[in-house]
Amino acid sequence: MADQANNNKPFDPMEPWRGMRDAYLDTWAKSMVEMVNTEAYAQATGAMLDTYLTVSAPFREAVEKAMLKTLEQLAMPSRADVISLAERMTNIEMRLDDMDAKLDALLKLTVRATPMTSTEAVAAPRKAAKKATPRKQAKKGKR
Repeated sequence: MADQANNNKPFDPMEPWRGMRDAYLDTWAKSMVEMVNTEAYAQATGAMLDTYLTVSAPFREAVEKAMLKTLEQLAMPSRADVISLAERMTNIEMRLDDMDAKLDALLKLTVRATPMTSTEAVAAPRKAAKKATPRKQAKKGKR
């Protein structure tokens, strides 16, 4: 009773069991870590994985065929269809990038071929704006 009054904790009859459980789990975890970090365990796990993949291959192929047929009946694209579209889109993007680079090169060549004076450079945007407006509006603006 004196211990209970000093600690202000109620007596828990399960506390010794929890202590034993924690010690058991710590010991078990340490031994498992040591076992898993061995070369023999890695080889055994690799052999089991190889066997599993070899045995499951026919089942996986059957599931893939069934999924393909189901997708065809539902008029939905398969994985191969989506990959094919992605490859086509990538090809189109690359071609557009190439065309953009070629157009930039042509633009640079045309700008170099026809140098403008400073007064022509200032007047060029004004001339382009006048050409874009209809004649009637341009005449009204002059009056």
